[in-house]
Amino acid sequence: MQQDRGRPPTVAAKVATTVATKVARVAAGRTVLVVTALVGAVLVTGLTAAGAEVYEAVEEGDGIAGLDRPVLDEALAVRTPAAARLVTAFTHLGGPVGMTLIALALTVALVWRRRSWTPLLLMVLAAAGSLVFTTVGKAVVGRPRPPLTDAVPPYEHAFSFPSGHALNSTVIAGMVAYLAFPLLRHRWSRALSVAGAVVWAVAMGLSRVYLGHHWLTDVCFAWLLGLAWLALLVTAHRLFLLVHRARATGPPVSRHPRRTP
Repeated sequence: MQQDRGRPPTVAAKVATTVATKVARVAAGRTVLVVTALVGAVLVTGLTAAGAEVYEAVEEGDGIAGLDRPVLDEALAVRTPAAARLVTAFTHLGGPVGMTLIALALTVALVWRRRSWTPLLLMVLAAAGSLVFTTVGKAVVGRPRPPLTDAVPPYEHAFSFPSGHALNSTVIAGMVAYLAFPLLRHRWSRALSVAGAVVWAVAMGLSRVYLGHHWLTDVCFAWLLGLAWLALLVTAHRLFLLVHRARATGPPVSRHPRRTP
């Protein structure tokens, strides 16, 4: 007997369609989650491994650590009083007071613009982690700074490794660029925000070497550690958003009560 084409689908067909839809949705969502997690893990692992290489070179006094003295000598050779004053004014922006005020102002602007407390939460986590890494790193490594005869006043007497200015600037500037990214509609503006963060972090780190407050490896390690921490935070946030959206777009609940046969 030929099946009636106008006959409504059976219960089994409805169940099969629903299950297939759910499986496809879950598979697609899990694929994005897995890819995001893998990319984040690769970045964090690679940056951490590179930072470990720098630390090992500092401990053993070889490798990239062999550039510390020659680079500082080059900075001394090109340093002028006028340039030193200008770079000192700039480097103060990356200090505890300057960086705190800048981060606070930018965070308030992002909270207001995005109408969300997410920028505040992420910025607090980023800054807190950066502060902990700086404090613990200096206490554990205990590396002396370059000689005061090679430095520009005001002198600093805390341990040298890692550079707090470079680490904090990398984390804060990177987080600002990440939070501002979805607010920018044009590719050139997004590229400019990322480039601005990179230039800020690089310039801040190099200013520490130019003024004789840090060795080159102090700054290189701070850059790598800051990027690793930033990659971890961004990856965690992206995963949270993916899970949240998957739950929000789950199968709708029927408003009609199920009929009993």
